[in-house]
Amino acid sequence: MFIFIGVALFVAINFTVITMSSRESLSIPGFERINIFFISPFQKVITNTLNFTDNIWKTYFVTVLAVDENRQLRKKLAKAVQNQNKFEELRLENSRLKKFVNFTGSVHDTYVAAQVIARDPSPWFKTIVVDKGANDGLIKGSPVLVSEGIVGQTMKVLDNYSKVLLITDRNSAVDALVQNTRVRGIVKGNNTDHCSFKYALRKDEIQVGETIISSGLDQVFPKGLKIGKVLDVKKTHSQLFQDITIETSVNFDKLEEVLVFKNAK
Repeated sequence: MFIFIGVALFVAINFTVITMSSRESLSIPGFERINIFFISPFQKVITNTLNFTDNIWKTYFVTVLAVDENRQLRKKLAKAVQNQNKFEELRLENSRLKKFVNFTGSVHDTYVAAQVIARDPSPWFKTIVVDKGANDGLIKGSPVLVSEGIVGQTMKVLDNYSKVLLITDRNSAVDALVQNTRVRGIVKGNNTDHCSFKYALRKDEIQVGETIISSGLDQVFPKGLKIGKVLDVKKTHSQLFQDITIETSVNFDKLEEVLVFKNAK
């Protein structure tokens, strides 16, 4: 409102000056100087006000455009990040599948690849569920593994799903060997991230870091599959067997795909 009043005042004053300057009757040379003296400040104020208003409008429109552009750029960035995450996930999956291909190239048994779709949340059981079952040729007791080593065996098989007992479960047992010394024992789960190597005699020399593999004598797991490494060895004079802890070669917390053998028996 004030801007319009100022503009009107500016126009009226200039019109008056021009009209009075054009009259021949105003021959007094000092009259125009007086008008300029009094009118110039008002003209300056009005001009500054108009310039200020124009700058405000320009700044407003530039800001609106910048905000809109920023919003669009944020959307594009979010989409780019999402696509990058998808590509990274595909790259990691491809890397895991390549390990399967390299591993199965040396194995002659028939197998089927399966994805882990569920885990038992109970601390008393160590089991997973995979998306393959009897319709895919699986049977109860089929060994389950990954390129890093043994995962477990199927304990319940439905048409399209199977429940797998992990080797870390306390009900699991795998006939095994120390790879270097060929000392035999049984790998037992204890419901933790580690397993125990049972029934190794106290006289047997077993060192920390040695590799434990499947012996094949349990008629479940093929011979020579990796189970883990010796993490700790304790010998007690009053006991016949050693207390040996094994760190499994499989990271069960990061398990996503597995191989299930169909003709293990």
